[in-house]
Amino acid sequence: MDDPRDEPLLPAPRGPLSRAVTTYLRGAGPLPSEAEVAAAPVYGEDLQLALYLCYELHYRGFADVAPTLEWDPDLLRTRAAMERRFLAALREDAPRHASVDDALAGILVEPVDGTGVSHFLRDKGELWQLREYAALRSLYHLKEADPHAWVLPRLRGRAKAAMAAVEFDEYGGGRADRVHARLWADLMTDLGLDTTYGRHLDAACAEALVTVNLMSLFGLHRTLRGALVGHFATVEITSSPGSRRLAEAMRRTGAGPAAEHFYDEHVEADAVHEQVVRKDVIGGLLEDEPELAPDVAFGVAATVFTEDRLGDRLLADWGEGRSALRTPLLQEVTHGS
Repeated sequence: MDDPRDEPLLPAPRGPLSRAVTTYLRGAGPLPSEAEVAAAPVYGEDLQLALYLCYELHYRGFADVAPTLEWDPDLLRTRAAMERRFLAALREDAPRHASVDDALAGILVEPVDGTGVSHFLRDKGELWQLREYAALRSLYHLKEADPHAWVLPRLRGRAKAAMAAVEFDEYGGGRADRVHARLWADLMTDLGLDTTYGRHLDAACAEALVTVNLMSLFGLHRTLRGALVGHFATVEITSSPGSRRLAEAMRRTGAGPAAEHFYDEHVEADAVHEQVVRKDVIGGLLEDEPELAPDVAFGVAATVFTEDRLGDRLLADWGEGRSALRTPLLQEVTHGS
């Protein structure tokens, strides 16, 4: 996974906005106009891909893009215009909560008759659907914990120490073979998927891009540190029960031992992380900066909102027996391991 091939090539554009950004990154044309940014549907393929491309420069970048463009002023202005639209839409569309406790209450207790993606995959998902799910989630899991690490220099005291402890676990507790991104690559290998970083970007629907862009948006802005903590808390609280169901899905379909292990690992680890995040990360942050409580609640709500949109898309497609991917997913040789 620390291979030169981990810098992917730029993906195919999905409209005028992402085409202009792609062209600019190649040094072959101007950035999109303000009118093009304003005209693109905020949760649509074009704007979300363009925003993803801008964000990815702060992770691994692209093999065919100059690293110096990470801090290109004109590109940052274009990114900011897209971010303003994205953030405004999230604030408008995500549910509003009176307090952090109110926001967390909705995810702390699971409904008896749950109908989400992990329930579907556990009960009747087929191997091809698990492969699609893994390909979509690889956009995050091959850089698992990286967006959340940006919050560390923005915290202090108890919140910083607790966040660092959880992140240490995410990065394998000092062991390269236990880094969660490494475990995800092993899962993909079991499923016959190419593990090259960014390999499945062209296949990912807009709803999947939104979920990854959300954490990059929160992570890259110090003013949104409370929202990033809310996002992180939501991920940790919902991970353990969801991972248990997905581990059962992997076992039922014979996906393979590494595929089972990834989710088995998260059942135990994230049950512990949930307590640490709620008590010490959120508790410590709000003890130091109580004025950030609305941002934490917003981070929880926005995470649930975007994950529900992706879940609805997957279940609608799979319920009709069709692929949820934009491009076919073939049996592939693995790379980047």
